[in-house]
Amino acid sequence: MLSVETRPNPDALLANLGQEGKGHLKIFLGAAPGVGKTFAMLSAARRLAAAGIDIVVGVVETHGRAETEALIEGLTILPRRTMSYRGTTIEEFDLDAALARKPALLIVDELAHSNAPDSRHPKRYQDVEELLGAGIDVWTAINIQHLEGFSDVVSRITGVVVREVVPETVLDTADEVVVVDVTPTELIGRLRDGKIYLPENATRAADGFFKPGNLTALRELALRRTADRVDDQMVDILRQNAIEGAWPSAERLMVCVGPDPSSENVVRAASRLASGLNAAWVAVTLERTGAEVTDDVALRRIDEMLRLAERLGAETARLAGRDLPDEVLQYAKRENITQIVIGRSSAGFWARFRGQSLSGMILRRATDIAVHVIVGQGTSVKPKPKLPRLDPSSLLLGSACALTSVASAVGIGLLAERYVQLPNLSIIFLVAVLVCAVSLGVWPAIAAAILSFFAYNFFFIQPVYSLTVAEPHEVLALVIFLLVAVLTGGLAGRVHDQTVAARRRITTVQTLYDVSRKLSGITNLDDVLWVVARQSAAAIGGQVIILLPESASDRDLTIRAAFPPEDTLQPGEWAAARWAFEKGETAGWRTGTLPNALYQFVPIRTSRGLLGVVGFEPHDREQAMPAEVERTFSALVDQGAISIERALLVAEGRQRDALVEKERLRTTLLSSLSHDLRTPLSSILGSVTSLRSFGDQMPAADRNDLLAAIEEEASRLARFVSNLLDMTRLESGAMDLCGGWIDMADVLPQAVARAEKSFPGRPIRLEMPSDLPMVRGDASLLEQVLFNLLDNANKYSPAGTPTALSATRQTDEVVIAVEDQGRGIPPEGLVRIFEKFTRMHAGDGRPAGTGLGLAIAKGVVEAMGGTIVAQSPATHGVGTRIVIRLPAADEPLLLEPGSDKEHHVVGTAAHSGGG
Repeated sequence: MLSVETRPNPDALLANLGQEGKGHLKIFLGAAPGVGKTFAMLSAARRLAAAGIDIVVGVVETHGRAETEALIEGLTILPRRTMSYRGTTIEEFDLDAALARKPALLIVDELAHSNAPDSRHPKRYQDVEELLGAGIDVWTAINIQHLEGFSDVVSRITGVVVREVVPETVLDTADEVVVVDVTPTELIGRLRDGKIYLPENATRAADGFFKPGNLTALRELALRRTADRVDDQMVDILRQNAIEGAWPSAERLMVCVGPDPSSENVVRAASRLASGLNAAWVAVTLERTGAEVTDDVALRRIDEMLRLAERLGAETARLAGRDLPDEVLQYAKRENITQIVIGRSSAGFWARFRGQSLSGMILRRATDIAVHVIVGQGTSVKPKPKLPRLDPSSLLLGSACALTSVASAVGIGLLAERYVQLPNLSIIFLVAVLVCAVSLGVWPAIAAAILSFFAYNFFFIQPVYSLTVAEPHEVLALVIFLLVAVLTGGLAGRVHDQTVAARRRITTVQTLYDVSRKLSGITNLDDVLWVVARQSAAAIGGQVIILLPESASDRDLTIRAAFPPEDTLQPGEWAAARWAFEKGETAGWRTGTLPNALYQFVPIRTSRGLLGVVGFEPHDREQAMPAEVERTFSALVDQGAISIERALLVAEGRQRDALVEKERLRTTLLSSLSHDLRTPLSSILGSVTSLRSFGDQMPAADRNDLLAAIEEEASRLARFVSNLLDMTRLESGAMDLCGGWIDMADVLPQAVARAEKSFPGRPIRLEMPSDLPMVRGDASLLEQVLFNLLDNANKYSPAGTPTALSATRQTDEVVIAVEDQGRGIPPEGLVRIFEKFTRMHAGDGRPAGTGLGLAIAKGVVEAMGGTIVAQSPATHGVGTRIVIRLPAADEPLLLEPGSDKEHHVVGTAAHSGGG
């Protein structure tokens, strides 16, 4: 038995198990074009084809190389898909044909290739992922510069911008990585011989990309990246097989990102550093309390950087506080961060001189954490701030507010100068600036300050109606006024902007609170979906649709909720929804998968896995949703996912409770059957055997006793089977209650007579008046109900004590009561007495009957529009009374005096059994 220290790593085993049923990916990695990746791949494929392996060439780019074209001959080649784009016919890899063909091994070259528009996936690596998911092994080729984490490094090394990239996770998840390597000298020689490019292109390539220094650097990157991948594979083998060995150090990195353009370089540098150290890393964004970012462009930039970090394998977090360096270091300590990666601060000279730059303060305060400061590409100039984009309506409104405020200030100043001697009229213009700042923000306030500067000079500083200034001290006063106006307007405008941002956040919090409050009390799945769809649609100002499978075993999506209501989707939307559900990735509008779809579909993730997808279509499809709206929508989806999971758990709990109850009833029924069937059958079988064997020798009295016993037990068995059948008919709704008239003077005596015959030792007292009205229902079923009640009273009453059956009229009801003199029913038993298979103990201590008699009585009486209740004790502290109330007919049945029915009813002593 393996100890805890030497047992296989569970996560490694689960990761290995997760690859079951998927295809295997083999990547041929090269440092540059022309190293022979495709040649090596096709050579290995030909060897496997010679061994009988089913190999198909999906797409291979030969680039006119004769050696490569010769290797394709003899292999099965998949026809390409032709399509027209901008008047030109182009050929693309046919993904659907490859899935239909489903070979054992498929060759797909040029992994970083971008597919033509209107393809299912924008990138070829996504085609490969779908092929792997279908269980097809794939071989492909790629150069090191096409890995997303190295694209910026390669651009700086070679001066060539790499536009076609693939995520590094593609290389990390590959089953095999083969490095195809040649020396720079050999590669340049091949270039000059025309084996890589045509002669006219080879000269330009040799002067640009194919320089010895460039190729050496690219070769080192390829070898180092492959070494890291081999190390990861070795670690996986050690973990899966519980082999003790040299484990990598537990490094953990944190990178700080912001809205500035250098954040992308910082994130990529952190990714390379984490990959080189084989360490986990987290990307955090910082926000100072009281100076929150309100610019939508900056917010979107931050979100883009966090998504980039997630694609490169990082976790993400958002930090906020007044002291940002302290917040960063506190988070680093909580998360066991060993190294911090941060870009060089873009703070001004004075802030850096005082040591107030973020990178500088973190460097000073980080005593036990390594800090990496990433510099820009050869420049340390602070980027020029971009003016915020203003839509025409906001620009027009701000200009009108500034003009109106300043004009009003001029008018008030002229009136004040004429009637009131004020020492300083500039205060009036400051009020105008503050009005614009408080109303519309910073830029209208600054515009009002500048206009006030000129208006104050033109109308109130000598010489008036001129922009010249006569006195030197007036120049100083005017400049000070401008500075004060600009600063005051800027500060007040910032307060306005922060107020607007706070209002948006309060609205978001209030929306989330309202949704959580509504969802907290809902356990029905349909209600949960409706609330989520409606609130999400209101948040984005568009349409929202929710798709879930019908059951956990069903993978086909159906529309479960939509707002505004919608019950159909176009084929493109269905394809995007299924892709998002099957792959767990966002698909549709403004994504990399099926971007032409009307909706964008987001997976619903919970601890149970993927439950479904949420699709949304904003009102304005031409513009991306604001960052705050995206965050609100994501939070609503997450809240909805939790509520959907809770509703599913509640439904499953109810199903389990029903199964438990069903199992309890089944066990009770089997227990009842084992006793109530075996006992009469054993008695009948014994009596029949005795009569058959010794009937001729028995006295007549003994034979009659045996025959009576057979008759009694057969009747008992018949009643038992009849109760089972009646209960089944009641539950299935198959019992037909005829809507005829029932005469109590007929039904009650017949029930008494049947009971006296079944248990003759029990005296029964019948009491009812002669003017009982009729009721609607089935006479035979009502008689069966009364017989069940009398039978029940017989089981639970001492021998020789009478049972009372009475019927009376109370206003518009007929009240029937059956009362015994047994031990009675405890209070807790009165609640459950009419449930199926609920039995009290008889006088001898054993359960009596099957527990179906009272359940059948309740079902029949309620079907006839009446009620039935149990009361205990009945009289003098003992006994049980069962009371039935049935609605009386409109016209009572009047019997003629002296009729047989009157005599039968009034003569109660005839049915008293001698009692």
